[in-house]
Amino acid sequence: MSECNGNCSSCSASCGERKKESLLAELNPKSSVKKVIAVVSGKGGVGKSTITSMLAVAMARRGKRTAVLDADITGPSAPKAFGVSECQGANESGLYPALSRSGIQIMSINLLLDNPGDPVLWRGPVIAGAVKQFWTDVIWEDVDYMFVDMPPGTGDVPLTVFQSLPIDGVVIVTSPQDLVSMIVAKAVKMANLMNIPVLGLVENYSYLECPDCGRKINVFGKSHVDEVAEEFHVPVLARLPINPKVAEAYDAGLMETVPTECVTDVIAAIEKV
Repeated sequence: MSECNGNCSSCSASCGERKKESLLAELNPKSSVKKVIAVVSGKGGVGKSTITSMLAVAMARRGKRTAVLDADITGPSAPKAFGVSECQGANESGLYPALSRSGIQIMSINLLLDNPGDPVLWRGPVIAGAVKQFWTDVIWEDVDYMFVDMPPGTGDVPLTVFQSLPIDGVVIVTSPQDLVSMIVAKAVKMANLMNIPVLGLVENYSYLECPDCGRKINVFGKSHVDEVAEEFHVPVLARLPINPKVAEAYDAGLMETVPTECVTDVIAAIEKV
């Protein structure tokens, strides 16, 4: 069989005989990354970046070398969560990511801007290309688990990440609101179309615990996550409360001080990949 030139109309071979061209980007030759987990959401404002940070910290506490690739180019926040402001340096082989206090490797567009408050006014393909370069041009050293903090939705960047990076599994973050079914459906269906396993759902802002009596208050109304999980045959891995202390730690760059017992089942699901 002759080599495929991409022009199906001029080819007599059946589709079953053709090999699909891989779109995976090559990892930097100096890098080593064993597992890649994408943390996604169908909409913004559900605390996806917070969950990503907690998972990286929790896995690091288990003795694993972890990394965070901040793929949310227009809304980057990983550097703030870990209190880092610059990369370790660069040479002819590539760029070394920032290093947190506990040794978590972090790469984000905010580490490359003169002013972290400056907006990134790029079109979709350019943004997607930058994320791809975080994989090809950055030197990730002996990473056991890389967590990719994805932008919300199903646009250029999520598509680029799913096609270009060897994603081993997806964790979907949601909140207990009426539109959760539609939002989760989009994320699950996109992962299925890309043949990437959905490890489970994390419901954030699940409830608020009264500091006086301990009663759980459903701030966003009744949760629908169990119904959604059953519909799409995926497990609910965690239900996380609204916790002002976590938000304060995130804003102060102290996510490595936050308790992570609440994501133990998420970590267990990731370790089975």
